[in-house]
Amino acid sequence: MNLAPLLEAAPAIPLHAFAAMAAFALGLVQFAAPKGTLPHRTIGWIWVALMAVVAASSFWIHQLRLVGPFSPIHLLSIFTLVVLPLAVWRAHTHRVADHRRMMIFLFSGALVVAGLFTLVPGRLMHRVVFGG
Repeated sequence: MNLAPLLEAAPAIPLHAFAAMAAFALGLVQFAAPKGTLPHRTIGWIWVALMAVVAASSFWIHQLRLVGPFSPIHLLSIFTLVVLPLAVWRAHTHRVADHRRMMIFLFSGALVVAGLFTLVPGRLMHRVVFGG
């Protein structure tokens, strides 16, 4: 692993990547920890903030340009920014099953699947993780 390509990139890229990595780690903690507790809510708020940073920072990343400066991944960012407050609202209104589904979907889609696409050869994170 070599962080140099990431640290040498435009400021939005390391912000985006490190926020995503932190959100991934905290997401795993959330899945394993007891639900409905004060630590769950506290870590959950931190996770939501990190996911908002991940989604918002993506609008300053334009390596893949398919529609003007944007790519289909930016649709995922918009989706994330819409679903995050809805998922929090579901928890606030005690609609726990909906909250759980939405958060799992965000974690799976916006972090795991999107994160795997960053590892495609030629992408910056591929160079960070695998060198080259």
